[in-house]
Amino acid sequence: MIAEELINQMIPPLKLYDTVEKALRWMDEFRVNELPVVSNRKYMGLATEQTLIELLDRAQPLKELELEYKDVHVQGQQHFYDVMEAAIKNKIQVVPVLDEEQDYIGIITINDTLAAFGQMSALQGQGSILVLSMPERDYSLSQISRLIEEEGTKILSAYVSPDELDPFKIKLTLKLNTTDMSRIIATLERFEYRITAQFNDGTEQDIGRDRLDMLFKYLDI
Repeated sequence: MIAEELINQMIPPLKLYDTVEKALRWMDEFRVNELPVVSNRKYMGLATEQTLIELLDRAQPLKELELEYKDVHVQGQQHFYDVMEAAIKNKIQVVPVLDEEQDYIGIITINDTLAAFGQMSALQGQGSILVLSMPERDYSLSQISRLIEEEGTKILSAYVSPDELDPFKIKLTLKLNTTDMSRIIATLERFEYRITAQFNDGTEQDIGRDRLDMLFKYLDI
């Protein structure tokens, strides 16, 4: 599941000419502690309740304020774990989403992310999920499918997203109809495919475990 699929269409962005009073009213209405501010489709930063509530002049326009988290956002094609990571690391409730032209296209709330996590957990009980990273030039779904099907396993769904850590690589997320991935992983690694995360029987392994640990810490579980 990618970021643009989780955008909350019910929460609009603020404009630079909107007032502090309006921003606080919207935060209360939408039950969030931050809201994005947009100008000509460009993301300008987040207005935060913690900062605004201390201001005496509630008629002051947002353009006169120093907005926060200007560099905190995700691309529409990033995995929903990246959204969760951005929210947790910055301790914010909303994460802005930008398109390939860096134009603002919406926000995702932490509740939206948790719902996606719940959906992913439900999928885990029906099989397994495998995430691979590879150079874009090496991507061949037909070859990967052949290797997996030779192990008696079917690919139920697949999607490709950019690898945010390396612009020359992509991430391939596969939903498989098996819970035993040991032979599949061994086969893929033999062909030099790098496994970056795996979900099996509701148990998350490898680098994804770090993100789950952050989620539990965020929720104080």
